[in-house]
Amino acid sequence: MSLLQVRRDRVTFRLAKPAVSGQVRLRPVAVSLVLAVLAFAFFCVGMTIGDVPLSVSDVLSAVFGGGDSGTGYIVQELRLPRALTGLLAGLAFGASGAVFQTITRNPLASPDMIGINAGAATAVVAGISFGFGGGLGTTTLGLLGGLLTGVLVYVLAWRRGTTGYRIILVGIGIFAMCTSLTDYLLSRAQITEAQASIGWLVGNLANRGWAHVVPLACALAVLLPLVLALSRWMRTLQLGDDVAAGLGTPVQPVRLGLLLSGAGLVAFATASAGPVSFVALTAPQIAQRLARQASPPLTASALTGAVVVLGSDILARTLTASPLPVGIVTGALGAPLLLWLLARANRSGSGG
Repeated sequence: MSLLQVRRDRVTFRLAKPAVSGQVRLRPVAVSLVLAVLAFAFFCVGMTIGDVPLSVSDVLSAVFGGGDSGTGYIVQELRLPRALTGLLAGLAFGASGAVFQTITRNPLASPDMIGINAGAATAVVAGISFGFGGGLGTTTLGLLGGLLTGVLVYVLAWRRGTTGYRIILVGIGIFAMCTSLTDYLLSRAQITEAQASIGWLVGNLANRGWAHVVPLACALAVLLPLVLALSRWMRTLQLGDDVAAGLGTPVQPVRLGLLLSGAGLVAFATASAGPVSFVALTAPQIAQRLARQASPPLTASALTGAVVVLGSDILARTLTASPLPVGIVTGALGAPLLLWLLARANRSGSGG
């Protein structure tokens, strides 16, 4: 016997075989569908921009193997890897931001703010400055730096368990240390080394190839399902550790799994696209307000991140005669939102 109830803003279902029940909120689903359509539109429009202008129909035909060989080469070898890198990096940044903001119960917590991006940047600059970056590559260095920083934040925040408050404080300290070390390395580097480092540090989708797409796609295929599997406990973590434990949530294993998964997502995204600023901070907050939920919805946050990165990349290539790195546009758009969040936190009495 099965039961299906449709109310104003949700659908409740209960199945006898298999014994499954649940509730689906309609607004978050509708928001996610609209964001998916918008992300696909930006994905296609972005591939029309370049020295050889193309139409959307030309792009779609070339993606699926149609059209002439010249258009196929331009789309599949030059523009599709860039678009896929932006799409996948946006998904990873948005999802990781939702994870960190949920487990810390703080809208200002994101990989940008707690040092994971900064750790990846330090590793890349160190590799370029000391000469071992050519062997490992910026992708590997950024990945190792981000993952090690995430583990370091968790270890230093451990004191018979971890709390969101300690993770934020330790992360801010790690962020300051890594930023200072990066600045020092840049000041000591040769001009060519400094230019190569800065070209990656601002976050850039230019000259991206399949070598950037494949590792990021594989990481998302593994980490996103893991985060979705752990997300059923994310809502209880927002109630506090004692309440969550009382409801049967394995608090520390879940928090560790979410932290490492979120760090892995942002590390792979940073390794492929550079530390694109403010996406992990802003995307969950935008998605939360669109879906009208108490916490950032994971799927909508990931899709919002993709929309932000792809839309910013279109603006970066069309606003000026010389294309800008995408990180400059996301930083310019994200900084006002950060100021608004700080002002809102102060008004509510949670800003210190």
